[in-house]
Amino acid sequence: MSIKRLFIAVALLAILGAGAAYGWRAMQGNRLPAGFASGNGRIEANEIDVATKYAARVLTIPVQEGDLVEAGAVIATLDTRDLEAQLRSAEAQLRQSRRAREEATALVAQRVSEADFAAKEMERALILFGKGHVAEQRVDQARNSRRTADAALEAAKSHLASADEAIAAAAGDVDRLADLVADGVLKAPRKSRVLYRLSEPGEVLAAGGKAATLLDLSNVYMTFFLPTDTAGNLALGAEARILLDAVPDTAIPAAVTFVAPRAQFTPKQVETKSERDRMMFRVKARVPEALVTRYIERVKTGLTGMAYVKLDDKAVWPDWLESKLTREESPSSPQGPRS
Repeated sequence: MSIKRLFIAVALLAILGAGAAYGWRAMQGNRLPAGFASGNGRIEANEIDVATKYAARVLTIPVQEGDLVEAGAVIATLDTRDLEAQLRSAEAQLRQSRRAREEATALVAQRVSEADFAAKEMERALILFGKGHVAEQRVDQARNSRRTADAALEAAKSHLASADEAIAAAAGDVDRLADLVADGVLKAPRKSRVLYRLSEPGEVLAAGGKAATLLDLSNVYMTFFLPTDTAGNLALGAEARILLDAVPDTAIPAAVTFVAPRAQFTPKQVETKSERDRMMFRVKARVPEALVTRYIERVKTGLTGMAYVKLDDKAVWPDWLESKLTREESPSSPQGPRS
């Protein structure tokens, strides 16, 4: 072997050795210590379907896919002219029912006065009959007048009660139609991102028809799977870290908010055959809402990565699972447990 070839061989061996050493150190540096477990998954958020309550034509949809909308933002408006006409009719009926009640109230007052007069007339007739100044027929007439006045008073009271019921029914119709008119403006229930715009102006949607689908960015989490022996030692609220494939150098704080009550076969995204052959539990690690709000413009669902969870409270996170985000946030308090 010539000196030149020997030099090249030595150089190649040195390069290979350096690469192996670097790889070994990298593997050692990212080794997960005892007291932790991991699983691969993807970032998800709850989807909200903004749908119609009744069949109607779409007038406007001012949002586009990808838009970030605040709670209460208008997602779509529906044609409610028929409902508005019905509402005006119901309001007129309510006013009429209130006037009818006023008349019924006045009639009751009149019947009360007549009944009082008839009662006094009967008392006077009985006194005079006792003294022998009037015939028994006069007493019978007074008694009959009192009964008639009492019956008229009861009828007037019944009419007043009917007027009250008519007002309640008319007010109920007004409230119902007012709610339906208000439901003609579809709004975002909370801060979210428009995932799908599912209809266009001019389309007629059936009852329950979807105008758009939103992503609830107040509840962002990663779903992953752990084997039975690991899931059994995992506590709700346990600290977690998320490393996304897109930003593998930044650990994201999270907390375990859900562990499935039943084991299941793992889905296709678990690539290791030995893991696929085992029964697994579905787990969710939720990112704190305050952190999501701070970086709301960067939040995207569907990103893949790894989730790491702490099984032992005394275990210390390795340096490669710490970052500025983990030091700023308190992952054990993810704004309340949501599944």
